[in-house]
Amino acid sequence: MARIGVVTFPGSLDDVDALRAVRLSGAEPVSLWHASDSLNGVDAVILPGGFSYGDYLRCGAISRFAPIMDEVIRGANEGLPVLGICNGFQVLCESHLLPGALMRNEQMKFTCLTARLRVETNDTVWTCNFAPGEEIGIALKNGEGNFRADRETLKRLEGNDQVVFRYLDNPNGSLNDIAGITNERGNVVGLMPHPEHNVDPLVSDTQDGEVFFRSLLSFLDATASV
Repeated sequence: MARIGVVTFPGSLDDVDALRAVRLSGAEPVSLWHASDSLNGVDAVILPGGFSYGDYLRCGAISRFAPIMDEVIRGANEGLPVLGICNGFQVLCESHLLPGALMRNEQMKFTCLTARLRVETNDTVWTCNFAPGEEIGIALKNGEGNFRADRETLKRLEGNDQVVFRYLDNPNGSLNDIAGITNERGNVVGLMPHPEHNVDPLVSDTQDGEVFFRSLLSFLDATASV
């Protein structure tokens, strides 16, 4: 059984939800503490949403220096699947595992809604079970979800097929309607919406989040058989 780690930082809010989503997907959830220097042999890592370290300095800026992030960065550079959700996306950008930055929402207000997204690529570990062009609904809740990057970075992301999701009705002003991106290798994905909140029909209006976790398991099964 695949073992999927979820990191808990001081101020994480959605770590328990992510652990539950992992369990519902059929994998073994593994709690990882921010101060640990080991990933405990997990097959993938999720950096969850919340307000790590109270969002002091900048969202994700202090988390980037948590001891466990040394191992996450090392693992990601070696091909370990890593998913950053909301605050986790911010941590990935602060860690330079993904380019760009997440700024205050354009309207300067906290956003909470079901975001409509278009899948731009399924050539990643976390989206391989989606179809390009597919439209999905995923919960979104953030105050700093406005994706920003310089012109050359945007050109590179677009040219390399690294934009994974776009908003169909951009709720926070992100450039090019970007809701999520990947690294060039496709093993690290960051997005602002919360797929872990869209896995249970009792509490969500779509179950589109399931596909993220099924995609990961499909990838792990395929690589295990090689």
